[in-house]
Amino acid sequence: MRGEYQQLVDEISAALGAPATLEDRDFGLIAFGAHGGDDDLEMMMDPVRTRSILQRRSTAAVRAWFEAFGIARAQAPLRIPPDPAAGVFKGRICLPVRHRGVVHGYVWLLDDGHLAGLDLKVPFADPRLAQAMETAARIGALLAAEARAGAELGELLRDLLTARPAGREAARGALREALGSAADGPLAVVAVAPWRAAADGDGDDQAGPDGTGSALAAQSGVAAMCAVPGVLPGGSAALAALVRLRATSSPAPAQAAADRLLRSPRAGRGDAAAGTAAAGIGTPRRGLAELPDAWAEGLAAARAAVADRKLGPVAQWAAIGPYRVLTGLPAEHAADEAVLPLLEPAHTELARTAEVYLDCAGQAGRTAAALGVHRQTLYYRLGRVEQLTGLDLDDGEDRLLLHMTLKAARLRSRT
Repeated sequence: MRGEYQQLVDEISAALGAPATLEDRDFGLIAFGAHGGDDDLEMMMDPVRTRSILQRRSTAAVRAWFEAFGIARAQAPLRIPPDPAAGVFKGRICLPVRHRGVVHGYVWLLDDGHLAGLDLKVPFADPRLAQAMETAARIGALLAAEARAGAELGELLRDLLTARPAGREAARGALREALGSAADGPLAVVAVAPWRAAADGDGDDQAGPDGTGSALAAQSGVAAMCAVPGVLPGGSAALAALVRLRATSSPAPAQAAADRLLRSPRAGRGDAAAGTAAAGIGTPRRGLAELPDAWAEGLAAARAAVADRKLGPVAQWAAIGPYRVLTGLPAEHAADEAVLPLLEPAHTELARTAEVYLDCAGQAGRTAAALGVHRQTLYYRLGRVEQLTGLDLDDGEDRLLLHMTLKAARLRSRT
């Protein structure tokens, strides 16, 4: 289907005599027309277009800038002026790609001298523009069909990952039938947390019911994906993505998919904390039987990477150390009573000092260097930690209790 999109984009480029690009509604690149000649080289010297083609996606700032012109609601072509301050050196003509009233993407044409004469107020009066709009409608129908198919696969995946044990066999059978031979091959589950679905208040009523899209799935190299609501301690959703592997010992495709998914505008909470999203990869499995376990591992790894940025932004289950235990603990059982005074906001610096000290295996020199403090300052702080908690930092069991509780608090506060 990707080749069919390319063919249709080439048709629009030929009809209007200008190179075109096709992006989905999240500004992920799907296809772009050929560029050639001196005029096209000049047109390519537009940072926004160049970045879109090279990185396969526009930034959130670029998306917001273009959406401010009303492209998500447009029924007809729009002319958008250049703005060098925004990196948009050339004006654009945007053809909204719609199907049954829903926008599924955008065709972009650089508005050079060849297109200056197009009258967008009566788009179908110009046969070139009419042909381009007809082709855009065909693209919209394809994207809509792909979205429906992707949504069905996503629903089957969610059923398998979240069903009670008694219902998993039916969900597994339905997903196996949908995936065909790929269902018996090596697979990995990638979790992205948190994941912002359309219902979380971003105002995008054209997004899929779970805030995912088939175009994003295809670009990220995943077989199926779905948002799973309410799986994080704060009630937020996470994304589950099923990735085909060449072998269970080669998780590189899962790593690449996680990297791409983290660049989605839906990765994060959609506010100042949006940059805190991370991805986790469960241990690869062969076949569908153990996918719920792989999902639990991937989600735990994603939560650990959110809590401890040294692990991320993409963490594998095997590499998250004590978080393999801590992510399995109920939140109400993860804070020991003795350590609670240290977790109060007034003692944030003391808690950090204790955690770094324990991370450094109790070596004062390493700890002082990591914190950027004098050793005497470190010793004073550690003494205060012992006074607040009643724990003896020379006792191995007390140190273990304090260390695990501090890690659990970090996990709880970040996810």
